[in-house]
Amino acid sequence: MDKASWVRLWEANIPPKLKVFVWQLFHRILPTTEALREKEVPVLPRCPVCWAESETMEHLFLDCPVARTLWEYSGLDFLGEGLPRHTFPLFLKKLLSRVSDPSMLMAVVAILWRIWRSRNWVVFEGKQFGIPVLLRQFQQQYEEWIHLPVEPNPRTSLSGPRAPRSVLAGLVVCLWDGATSRGSHSAGGFVILDSARGVLFVQGTRFPGVDDPAVVELLTPREALLGCIGHGFAEVRFEGDAKIVIDKINQKDSRDNRMGAVLEEVIHYFAAHPGFSVRFVGRSNNRVAHMVARKALALYPTTSRFFDFQAWLNFRM
Repeated sequence: MDKASWVRLWEANIPPKLKVFVWQLFHRILPTTEALREKEVPVLPRCPVCWAESETMEHLFLDCPVARTLWEYSGLDFLGEGLPRHTFPLFLKKLLSRVSDPSMLMAVVAILWRIWRSRNWVVFEGKQFGIPVLLRQFQQQYEEWIHLPVEPNPRTSLSGPRAPRSVLAGLVVCLWDGATSRGSHSAGGFVILDSARGVLFVQGTRFPGVDDPAVVELLTPREALLGCIGHGFAEVRFEGDAKIVIDKINQKDSRDNRMGAVLEEVIHYFAAHPGFSVRFVGRSNNRVAHMVARKALALYPTTSRFFDFQAWLNFRM
């Protein structure tokens, strides 16, 4: 593990025993059945969680059906794409080198700890929990760490980068798009870019129970407007590929039975911020926002709230 990754881990706002746990992972000294059998301890060789294969670290934390499902539904599986899986310490080293955001580092450690804890429940207490329960426990663990008191440290900041004053005063572009599924769920995503098309901020939001594409395409710019206002941007050009919605906004036409209240709210936000404008762009020019919207739609609803869309998008781009 490189020095920078160790520093991030040791300064992360997680309990000390979890830092030791990650250290044990790197040195392959967790008491898996494989490790115990190497020490001639008489234990059954099979994974106690799935009973499908031998319990190596690679199987337990990557290939066991429970582990695969937790990684997938947490939304963190993209971090492991393309990494070597034959040696878990090497996999973990390269995975953590991709993680720069402190909150995502917490989430990765929370997933690893939840996998290990669920394994121990089976071995020592004979308890086996379903995936929904493990996901709730994972999220509760993450939330506890997020709210732990943070010791002041001049070398690191958990608040994330802030846009410089020159960016706040200059023109930025906000791309947005919505996505719907065959069920009654939908999502939206928006990406704020600076004048050089560098990514300043990314967010995805789910809209449970909303399946009307026109309404989704209106709820998304409302979220984007609130995001830009919250960040203090003075001049923003909003771009989307929902021409009917954009025409209604520009024409200040809120006469629509489906979109009336939300449309009126969006029109009000634009009127209250003279530096904001909106224009239509084709789908080919809105690909990035579309990717974020689809990712937000794919995320498991109980864990999408903490997901770091910006780190994910930087990785994808």
